[in-house]
This record gives sequence, structure tokens and C-alpha cells, in this order.
Amino acid sequence: MSSEAVLTVRLVRSFEHRNFKPVVFQSVNLDQTVEEFIAFVKKDIATRSGLPPPFKKFEYDTMKIIHQAHGAKTNELVMSLEDDNKLLLREGVSLKAAGVANETELAFFRNEDYETYKANPKTVWW
Repeated sequence: MSSEAVLTVRLVRSFEHRNFKPVVFQSVNLDQTVEEFIAFVKKDIATRSGLPPPFKKFEYDTMKIIHQAHGAKTNELVMSLEDDNKLLLREGVSLKAAGVANETELAFFRNEDYETYKANPKTVWW
């Protein structure tokens, strides 16, 4: 079985305003560590064309599995607030060991914002 995958990374700037942008990555090596992938994504989005500057300069630091191919989707607008112990990607393990597979969708966000939102999960409607 190939250890390369297509992954969608949802760049989350604001949970309250549901402000996020999906970015697709092809041929991702699932044997790389979570830290290596985070560093790769940060470097890629800093120079990716078509991505608004606020998304390029944001201080992302945490990834969480949102959805896997053929799995159930959450009703949450940005991402589920459940199962952090299972779905948050931890440093020191490979993407594969963390449960990432082909066509997995990941959220990439600032953990401090996530914890604040989790404590009071309200969205702001415009």
C-alpha cells in the first residue's frame, strides 16, 4: 500500500467567524512526522498564490483530523470539538500513526484560539 496521500488542510483563522480556507496537498508522504508536515504546510502557504495574505501570515500551530474518506462528517461548521485525545495530531509520530490516510481532511489552527472557542463555542453571524 502506498504511503502517499492527497490531504485537504483547512486553514482556520477564526472559529467564531467561521473564517477558513481549504488547501489541497498532493503526494503527501504519510511516513513523515507531524512536525515535518506542519513545517512543510507553513512553508507552502507562505508562498502559495491565490491565498489571501491574512491566511499566509497567521500563526498556525495545531492540526486535527476533521474528516476521513468514507467516514461520518461532523455537523460543526468549522470542525468538531469532540475527541481531541484521538483526533489532535501529536508531535513525534508519523502522519500514518496519527490516523491520517488518503483523502483525510485536517484543520490547521492556533491552539490558543481553539481552546478559547471550545470554552464558549459561539459563532458570530454577519
